[in-house]
Amino acid sequence: MNRHHPFTRRLLAGATLALAATLTLPALAQETLRIGYQKSSTLITVLKTQGTLERELAKQGIDVTWHEFPSGLPLLESLNVGNVDLSADVADTVPVFAQAAGARLTYFAQEAPSPAAQAIVVRSDSTIKSLADLKGKKVAVTKAAGSHYLLIAALNKAGLKFSDIEPAYLTPADGRAAFENGKVDAWVTWEPFLSGVQRQLATRTLTDGKGLAQYQRYYLTTNTFAASHPQVLAVVFGELRDAGRWIKANPADAAKILGPLWGNLDAATVEAANERRSYEVQSVKADKLDEQQSIADAFFAAGLLPKAVDAKDVAVWQP
Repeated sequence: MNRHHPFTRRLLAGATLALAATLTLPALAQETLRIGYQKSSTLITVLKTQGTLERELAKQGIDVTWHEFPSGLPLLESLNVGNVDLSADVADTVPVFAQAAGARLTYFAQEAPSPAAQAIVVRSDSTIKSLADLKGKKVAVTKAAGSHYLLIAALNKAGLKFSDIEPAYLTPADGRAAFENGKVDAWVTWEPFLSGVQRQLATRTLTDGKGLAQYQRYYLTTNTFAASHPQVLAVVFGELRDAGRWIKANPADAAKILGPLWGNLDAATVEAANERRSYEVQSVKADKLDEQQSIADAFFAAGLLPKAVDAKDVAVWQP
């Protein structure tokens, strides 16, 4: 006579079925790394095209999927809610906005400063001759991008407040269209969009980031992923570093890869854009995030952040 309670019998039966199902699984379960990126995510784009990262991660039984975003802020929002596992490079400003929104993310790599890789441009026939002339003007900028901080820093240098201009928050593609069609008076943008507009339209540069904004780009993941997959981050870090060195050593070959992916940009434009980027991948040190704090303070003072942010209150993964 079976004296087990009916619930116990069901539990045992379920356990037996679960064990049988487990025995039919392969010895190594395949995982998937979901990478979010932008068109300007140069190193990730090179790795995606060449397949080197996928080949290295396949050795750990890991597949890779790629997810493109129009700008850095929606990319980190997607990372924070778990729709992607890892973010390609975003401008130094973007993590500050994410922190203000309560995101708990981990820095795992950064690119050395590239201050010349972003600038404020006007049309060559514009009456705007100096930064002070931006007062009362409509300026296209991508919200939370590195160019956003450059604009704030440039206005401060000219003795202006952010409220002295009319910002038009636009993606790079929409910003270019508005600038080209005269819908805005100035455009603040970064590479490769910067070299593209400078080579294709008659423009003047009011200022780039030198002395104003270092423009360091950061790579992030979730705290959970960093804790559970350090070996994956180690592979990604190494491949990013190698890709940066390859681009600098092979500018013409890099342009052949990137040109078609960047809207069929000509090789000369791509090489000009890449010349302004450092692509030097480094580990992140929490005690070296001084400009991150300056960015957070500037955005808060301009009324663009809902609260003050301690930019160094972040998790950092070390290779």
